[in-house]
Amino acid sequence: MNIIIKYFFIILIFTKPSFSLDLKGDFQQGGLIIGKTNPIFEVFVQGEKVKINKEGFFIFGIPRDQIKDIVIKIQNKSDINQIVKKVKKRKFKIQRINGLPKRKVSPNEEDMKRIREEGKLIVKAKNVNSDLSYFFKGFIRPANGITTGVFGSQRILNGKPRRPHFGIDIAAAKGTKVINSNTGKVILAEKNLFFTGGTIIVEHGHGLISIYSHLEKILVKKGDIINKGKWIATVGSTGRSTGPHLDFRLYCRNIPVDPDLVIK
Repeated sequence: MNIIIKYFFIILIFTKPSFSLDLKGDFQQGGLIIGKTNPIFEVFVQGEKVKINKEGFFIFGIPRDQIKDIVIKIQNKSDINQIVKKVKKRKFKIQRINGLPKRKVSPNEEDMKRIREEGKLIVKAKNVNSDLSYFFKGFIRPANGITTGVFGSQRILNGKPRRPHFGIDIAAAKGTKVINSNTGKVILAEKNLFFTGGTIIVEHGHGLISIYSHLEKILVKKGDIINKGKWIATVGSTGRSTGPHLDFRLYCRNIPVDPDLVIK
């Protein structure tokens, strides 16, 4: 009997799952972190449980204004392992944009009604958190051109301070190809939103979405599954824009993250 008991405890010791954890990405303001662990565990980031796919991958974003350390907890029924990561602070630029139509900077009441309705579509897209698992496949630059606007910059429009810019602006001629930055499902394709004009939103899974704005032509429709690198639109100057360019953004569960960091 004693021999059987000893053998049983040896099995427990050597088959206990390991708290292995791999983290990729920049722990800085606006960073996107992709993690991998044993898929049987639960993962909490800043106290919020995050989705893990069957391969053990999970994802989370670091807000632009994050100052406190990031606390990651991995746990099963009986054990908890905690990791604390410091967040690197960044110095963000000030970006001044002049020459915008007055109505696009200070909308009238009729415009505000339209903006609120369109805003509901955007909010709904930002809160999608499906089981798709394209998010860890890697992103590519969606258009050729010069970067004229960077993530996190404080925007001053026609002399009036506005919220920070949460994407990158890629200046290019009208008609320049816009390609899909990573495989995903189109969850919004609108030709003429008030601020962003022609707009496509692609979902990559686990709350990560990409947004393409100020488009001239849209070549996909809602519900399409689009592979990375596929031609989805052309550069335009629609919505609130002073010239042809692509405004490209990434949001992870409604947290804007820096596309330049993710692409690098």
